[in-house]
Order: sequence, then C-alpha cells, then structure tokens
Amino acid sequence: MQRVVVTGLGVLTPIGNDVQTYWTNLIAGECGVARITAFDPSPLDVRIGGEVKGFDPKNYMDMKAARRMDRFSQLAVAAAGEALCDAGITIDPERSERIAVMMNTGGGGIQTLTREVRNYYEKGPNRVSPFFIPMYAPNMAASQVSMTYGIHGPVRGSVAACAAGSQAFVDSWHLLRRGEADVVIAGGTEAGMDPVAVSAFANMGALSRRNDDPKRASRPFDAERDGFVFAEGCGAMILETEEHARARGARIYCELAGGAMTADAFHLSAPVEDGTYTARAMRNALAAACLNAEDIDHISAHGTSTPLGDKAETTAIKRAFGDHAWRLAVPSIKGALGHLVGAAGGVAGVTVVKSIVNGIVPPTINLEYPDPDCDLDYVPNEAREMPVRAGMVNAFGFGGQNAVAIFKRYE
Repeated sequence: MQRVVVTGLGVLTPIGNDVQTYWTNLIAGECGVARITAFDPSPLDVRIGGEVKGFDPKNYMDMKAARRMDRFSQLAVAAAGEALCDAGITIDPERSERIAVMMNTGGGGIQTLTREVRNYYEKGPNRVSPFFIPMYAPNMAASQVSMTYGIHGPVRGSVAACAAGSQAFVDSWHLLRRGEADVVIAGGTEAGMDPVAVSAFANMGALSRRNDDPKRASRPFDAERDGFVFAEGCGAMILETEEHARARGARIYCELAGGAMTADAFHLSAPVEDGTYTARAMRNALAAACLNAEDIDHISAHGTSTPLGDKAETTAIKRAFGDHAWRLAVPSIKGALGHLVGAAGGVAGVTVVKSIVNGIVPPTINLEYPDPDCDLDYVPNEAREMPVRAGMVNAFGFGGQNAVAIFKRYE
C-alpha cells in the first residue's frame, strides 16, 4: 500500500486568509469572533460569529464564474488554489485524470438557498435564479474546484456536518492507498452565515449568547462555556502518494498516517456522554496508522465550547488513551475561530501539520475557569513550543458522525 504525504496547504479563516497569516495570528492568541456583518443581526438573539474578513473572490477566480458560485464554493476554490501553489503543482491536462478532489461541507449553499426562497415568495417564481440548484448543491464546492483547475479524476463532495473536513482526509487516504489517484485536493468548506441558520442554531440552544463580549464568547473546556460560535471558512491540503511526491521532487510537510470513522447512532445533536464511539474512532485511527497511543503528542480537539460536547470529548480521550491522555496537548482552535462546522476539520488538519513542522502547539484561548469535568492539558491561553511526532484531528458532527485523522512526521 502507498504511503500518503502532505505537500500543500491552504486556508481562509476568521483570523487570516492565507496559511501564514492564519498561523501567526493563531499562535499569538488572536480571536476572529465579532458582531456579524454579513447581514443586520439586530433582531436576533445571537448577533456574533466568526466571519472570513476581506475576502474578494476576484482575487482568486474569474468573476463571471464567481457570480455562479455560492460563497462556500468560492472559499473552496480560493483555499484549493493556495494549496496547489504551495505544493508547486501545475495541472498537466495529460495527467489530470490522476488528480482527485475531496471537498466536503456541512450545509452547502445555505446563503443561496435562503435568498432564492425569499425571491420566490416575495417576487414570484420567475425571479428564482436558474443557477439556484448548481449554486446551492453541497457537491458544488468540489465540482467548482475541479472545473476551475481542470481536474478530471474522482470528484467527491460529502455532507458530514461538523465531521466533514476530517472525513475528507480519511476518504482521501483510502483513495490514494488504493491507487485510484496520485494527488487529492482534500478539505472542508462552510459559509452558512445567514440569519435563518444562525436563528436555527440559537433556537436549539447551541450558540453562545455573549453578544457584548464576542472575543471571549467561544471558550472550549472552560467552566463558563455556554455554546459554540457559528463561523465560516475553508481548510484544504494537497495529499499525494509518497511515490508521486518524491518523483516530482516535492517538499513533503508530513505524512497522513491514517484515520477512521464511527457513528454514535444516538441523537440528532447531542453526543454519547461516555464517549464510547468517539473513543472507538480514535482507537481505530491509531490502528489504521499503525501507531500506539503513546506515539501521539497532540490532539486538535473538536472542542466546540458546548457544555455537553467538551465534557464528552474529554471522557472519550481518556477512554481511548488511558493514562497517556494526561500527557497529551489537547488544544481547541475554536476559541480563536468559532466553529467552522464543515470546515472545522479541514482547518484543524492544516493546524496539526503546521504544529508538526514548526514544533509549536496553538493555545486554547479564553480558558480562564477550569472545569473539573474537563481536566486534560488543553494548552490554555499561550502557545507551547514542543516536539510533535504525531498529531490527531478530532471532528464530531451532528447526527453522531465521528471522523479522526492522524498526521505524523515524515521519515
């Protein structure tokens, strides 16, 4: 079986629209949560979010094409372009069938959906855009990446809620090891900053209501956490077979060693409190990567800042890692970003790769009041220099979808 390596990275986040800016701000403890600007949030109970700031699609793609894309697809095209450039890959038409796209999402074109439904009821059926379906459809981020860059290999866009980004890495690992492609553009994208979506999450009781203190609203594992902060963004990476990367003389960041997925089969939104199936996903990922628990130094926690979720993840990590759980660095980047939903695992994957390469682990910001039920080392408030031999990405989605990916140093 082929080994799978990482050769390129790309992101758009609430704290940076390229990898270097994102990483610098993340390590510095910056926070991208603020009052929502995509629409007037005044009538809503929750008025804060993590928005990608200053994004102009014309800097990344043809504007005629951009006008026929929902924002979640625009972010995917932009992040994929950065990752391709970082990897030094030029798409050769004769080899394009050996390149694949695996760009997942949690909700697809939510902004397009609500806009066109409003057009129908307010203006009539003739005012619904003919591009509505190809803009909204969740597969279109992957398809738009394919069309933009001339990629003719397998194109897949799965919908896996908050597990989407990590699931893309696991599926890409299998695809490359089976020999179905030489290169995969993999990741997750989300752009659902819309009053209907925000209202729905708020009415579920899932969101933080710290409207007057947005930068301290997302506080993973903190005793005073009161819900997640809805956010948007994209994380993408270039994955290649080791043979292909070495043959073209690519710079290799690290290895994607393996991953696994499980399902809770329990509840629409709540986790299993004893962490049974999330722990199983972690153990299965270790087995797929041929690693022991003691080989992992760092977990990028799902850590959404919800009372139930953070406690359940802590319990699951203890089940999966035993005594080694207390020796792990387990930060959550969601204190800085909010919860990027379908993009969360994609950006977390990029973060773990940077931690392995740079020997530094980002902090969990806003962790001020320890929760007795969350008693692991979450790297509170300040980044930590430390060697990272291998790092795990946890991503757990509504409906009980669990996806775990493991990256390790390339040797």
